[in-house]
Amino acid sequence: MIVFRLSKGLYRNDLSGRGAELAGGRWNSKGTALLYTCESRALCTTEIAVHTPLGIVPADYWLITLAVPDDLAVGEVPVSQLPPDWKSFPHPNATQLIGDAFVREAQFVGLKVPSAVVHGDHNYLFNPRHPEFPQIKLLDSEPFPFDERLFVK
Repeated sequence: MIVFRLSKGLYRNDLSGRGAELAGGRWNSKGTALLYTCESRALCTTEIAVHTPLGIVPADYWLITLAVPDDLAVGEVPVSQLPPDWKSFPHPNATQLIGDAFVREAQFVGLKVPSAVVHGDHNYLFNPRHPEFPQIKLLDSEPFPFDERLFVK
């Protein structure tokens, strides 16, 4: 499987999940390392766009392409198992608890979760401390210019 992420240039080779560990996110609490990825370049773009004020075009982003071996175990959280407010903003604590449990239990190296931004698309979360995580390979890292029309006021 191929997955993607957009990252600031300084962190383009960092797959440690440290940013999510420091800040927390929809699928993890502060203190839990998690690597967020997307199933497509378009979903990556949308995920950045929803967190960027209109009128500001994100700069110095890199598209990271990762190869996840097909034999690695990846769990899945279907929408039907999520609380009704799972995609609200700000995100609920309930989704963070799901990601925290995923990391703590270490049953899977990855977890497929629904995107809160694009209905029907998915994000893939990876536990960088899972023993199988080193099998995930960084295939490519390239500058990613955003289309300015996405950020017009």
